[in-house]
Amino acid sequence: MAANLVNLEAVDKVYGTRALLDGVSLGVNEGDRIGVVGRNGDGKTTLIRILAKLEEADKGRVTHAGHVRLGVLTQHDSLDPEATVRHEVIGDLADHEWAGNAKIRDVLTGLFGGLDLPGFPQGLDTVIGPLSGGERRRIALAKLLIADQDLIVLDEPTNHLDVEGISWLARHLRERRSALVCVTHDRWFLDQVCTRMWDVQRGTVHEYEGGYSDYVFARAERERIAASEEAKRQNLMRKELAWLRRGAPARTSKPRFRIEAANELIADVPPPRDSAELMKFASSRLGRTVFDLENVTVQAGPKVLIEHLTWQLGPGDRVGLVGVNGAGKTSLLRTLAEAARTEGEKQPAAGKVVVGKTVKLAYLSQEVGELNPALRVLEAVQQVRDRVDLGKGREMTAGQLCEKFGFTKEKQWTPVGDLSGGERRRLQILRLLMDEPNVLFLDEPTNDLDIETLTQLEDLLDGWPGSMVVISHDRYFVERTTDRVFALLGDRFLRMLPRGLDEYLERRQAVLDAAVPAAPAAAAPAKQKSAGDARAAKKELQKIERRLDKVSEQEAKLHARIAEQATDFEAVAKLDAELRELAAEREELEMRWLELAEDA
Repeated sequence: MAANLVNLEAVDKVYGTRALLDGVSLGVNEGDRIGVVGRNGDGKTTLIRILAKLEEADKGRVTHAGHVRLGVLTQHDSLDPEATVRHEVIGDLADHEWAGNAKIRDVLTGLFGGLDLPGFPQGLDTVIGPLSGGERRRIALAKLLIADQDLIVLDEPTNHLDVEGISWLARHLRERRSALVCVTHDRWFLDQVCTRMWDVQRGTVHEYEGGYSDYVFARAERERIAASEEAKRQNLMRKELAWLRRGAPARTSKPRFRIEAANELIADVPPPRDSAELMKFASSRLGRTVFDLENVTVQAGPKVLIEHLTWQLGPGDRVGLVGVNGAGKTSLLRTLAEAARTEGEKQPAAGKVVVGKTVKLAYLSQEVGELNPALRVLEAVQQVRDRVDLGKGREMTAGQLCEKFGFTKEKQWTPVGDLSGGERRRLQILRLLMDEPNVLFLDEPTNDLDIETLTQLEDLLDGWPGSMVVISHDRYFVERTTDRVFALLGDRFLRMLPRGLDEYLERRQAVLDAAVPAAPAAAAPAKQKSAGDARAAKKELQKIERRLDKVSEQEAKLHARIAEQATDFEAVAKLDAELRELAAEREELEMRWLELAEDA
């Protein structure tokens, strides 16, 4: 039987007039991997701080086993600003000692991209004081992971990590023997790492077995049995359950409840998005042209980030954009946004961007725009518009949309200056959507948002008819809201990834493997490619990508026609045959794309 490490007995914690924890009793045993979820402000961070004895409970008892070695990552580090990275992370170990330690090498490579800490001005000897908050956070995480711990408590460990860093951290934590308690809004990460979930709600903590997908199933079943009166929340949970069961059933690890009941729960839930209908509506709002790029070069100052880019964002396209930091993701969006703002007058360093005449762009940047702090939340939204048309006959008032984004009637009268970072982010997204754009650029939209708000945003975007580009390190959000993924791998070219983020991680790993020099005996003569071959491959790649776009459009139209003629079996059979031909063509194109990608 696993030994108990930490125990909470009848713990209360009150702030002002609000009870964040009310009679909470929980335990953490050896080998536990626990994810903590809940709305912002409901007490997740307070719970783990009390668990780690960083904060006192008002009532109740917190017990630690006498031998327990505890490591904690808080949202504010305690690093010495005058110390170097070497001193804080490695301590007094000589170079030959730490370089010979597999764990230290793995942590440094996983969190910083190499043992020499590329990106830090003096590598390991960089002084911590001038570094950014994200860089300091990675240093604090590295320091914690290099030490030996019985229990690791992490508060938002994926903040400031890219897709590769999050993937590495998930693998590292799975392979450690330490117990884990982790607060995070990254649902993919929760699925990869956790075997139990704590859901903090209104002073109580509900426990579930399994990772995030299992938690969604179990919570939906629990709410069905309880016949919850919160219809909005229940319907949203059912929709996410349908997405998980239909879109990614392999996510589920070890469901320990009645899957049959969960399947009954979603029997009448349609797919998250009606792609054909949305494409049709988007085309009517946008026409044929949204953004057409021809031989474009994107620069940041004198540095060339992307070159020879010929690409098209069409009506109704939902694109995820991923890539290494500094490869030009945000710069590309800014270039397009600037062209849209000036109606095509402001062009990139080279090449041409054509902007559709009907494009109405909303751009959510990583910075939270300043608002008059004296304005109330509802007033800040009504400044933009009183009502918003969400398409397909759906309309909402400013107050209704505020409620959908977690601003209750009381909260709507809170001054903007009193909002938290996450609440300001929500307000920023709200104001963008109230302006009824037909093109959305979302740069790290999930920053500071809790899981419940994320599912509400995803639900809203499911029925939003327009073109969309999403930059995010939140893998779940990218997979959930977009239909295709493109990547910037740091070589100045934009590539489509038919297999999405799995393919991106494989390609990045291949780049890292290639950077490690092979042993002389194992070296094989490399096949040389001429510059002409590479150009020809790139040209064919672009041609294939355009054809894949057309195949997607044809498939969407065929699905719509099949739905219209559902009772005409002869017509449906004919359309189904056409659909199968298109699927076969798509498969051939994707295989050829993968072959050419290496040559390019």
